[in-house]
Amino acid sequence: MELLRSVVALLLLLCCGALFVLRSTDAAGGGGGTPDGSEQWGYVEIRPKAHMFWWLYRSPQRVENGSTPWPTVLWLQGGPGASGVGYGNFMEIGPLDTNLKPRASTWLAKADLLFVDNPVGTGFSFVEGGNRTLLAHTDGEAARDLTTLLCKLYRRNTRPRLQGSPLYIVAESYGGKFAVTTALSALKAIHAGRLAANLAGVALGNSWISPEDSVLSWGPLLYQVSRVDENGLGRCDRLAKQISAQLETTEFEEAEKSWNDLENAVLEEANSIDFYNFLKDDLSEDAAVVAAAAVQRQRSLASSSLGKSRRRYSSYLSSKVTREGGLSGLMNTVIKDKLRIIPKNLSWGEQSDDVFEALAGDFMKPRIHEVDELLKLRVNVTIYSGQLDLICATKGTLDWVQKLKWDGLKNFTSSRRVPLYCNNGGEAAAAAAAAAGTQAFLKSYKNLKFYWILGAGHMVPIDNPCPALKMLSDITQSPAR
Repeated sequence: MELLRSVVALLLLLCCGALFVLRSTDAAGGGGGTPDGSEQWGYVEIRPKAHMFWWLYRSPQRVENGSTPWPTVLWLQGGPGASGVGYGNFMEIGPLDTNLKPRASTWLAKADLLFVDNPVGTGFSFVEGGNRTLLAHTDGEAARDLTTLLCKLYRRNTRPRLQGSPLYIVAESYGGKFAVTTALSALKAIHAGRLAANLAGVALGNSWISPEDSVLSWGPLLYQVSRVDENGLGRCDRLAKQISAQLETTEFEEAEKSWNDLENAVLEEANSIDFYNFLKDDLSEDAAVVAAAAVQRQRSLASSSLGKSRRRYSSYLSSKVTREGGLSGLMNTVIKDKLRIIPKNLSWGEQSDDVFEALAGDFMKPRIHEVDELLKLRVNVTIYSGQLDLICATKGTLDWVQKLKWDGLKNFTSSRRVPLYCNNGGEAAAAAAAAAGTQAFLKSYKNLKFYWILGAGHMVPIDNPCPALKMLSDITQSPAR
């Protein structure tokens, strides 16, 4: 309780006063921060005329312990094109929620947090003149850009804090593809002496690592939870197998179009199911359009809805914002005023269609090989999956794990998984944890861990924050006060 009170007190101070205070820390690089050093932010020109925005929080619970250094978490959002500085920070794990109230489950309790708007063109990151040719067009290019940011950031005045802190890359959704490609790119930079960092691990949350395995899981899962009948199952499976065949022949952009057709079919057959929590309905206007098309059989509507499918991830996150004006209103007023370095003509957006379209050729490509490479290099890899997710369903994730060529896979598969409870200490907490029941399961072998997070959909830190925070503590071995 004393720990919680100290966190709340500091965050209330941030919310009420320090939120609007700025101290220039790197005028040449367009940076700033709070006077006490608890926050720093800025831009890095990763390529000529391409500028990536970052925001670093120092934890008030930081413990200086030589044997177990305090960790830093680099959070990577999905989309691609959704803002980590906005969504990950204010909606999932940062110190304040979208109403600028302290978040009890902030991951700052266990680590320093680094948010970036990645790839460039996302959120507050931008390319000069809106030149789309300057955007990243492959996952590999996005990884190199992010590695460039890390190299420059670790050389700046944040260096003493960052260099002594083990770095964990934690990702959600499409961010998982960025995480594994960036981790491999960062390792090369570390070995070449360009990046003075200690990459301690990668965590992939409900990640779009294997689009093929994800879409093949949709029909069977929907059938098992009574959202489609035999006809719906057959329709979903036919489209999923079509996607699989297109991926086999490397028709990646055609596969993306078929993915869009499959999403529309799922919305029709499952009566506008929510792709991020299959116990709920998608109440967005996009889903209503598809439902109307199902009734009227106006198939022409499906071909024009690819952009809507691309924005569904950010739209789902935005639907959870209770603040008037939404997250966009917050980011373009209070937060922009606080940061003071955002170009006046730049508006924060919930999803960058330009970024998504630039990565169209890579969207359906798998990144299983990259996970394999990290395991072989003995990098700690954690995979976590929300029980109620559809778009990156647990079954699909387990299926792509079985495609790994890692020599520890057989022993991992045969390992016994253990139940996890949320118990933060004390008799009252233990009693509450027992009453809440099992919150997660964990299976691990050597440098691979897999967490099943119960009661959570695609956004695990939002849906079930307690086991998510416990998982982070287990992964990073954060020293306790």
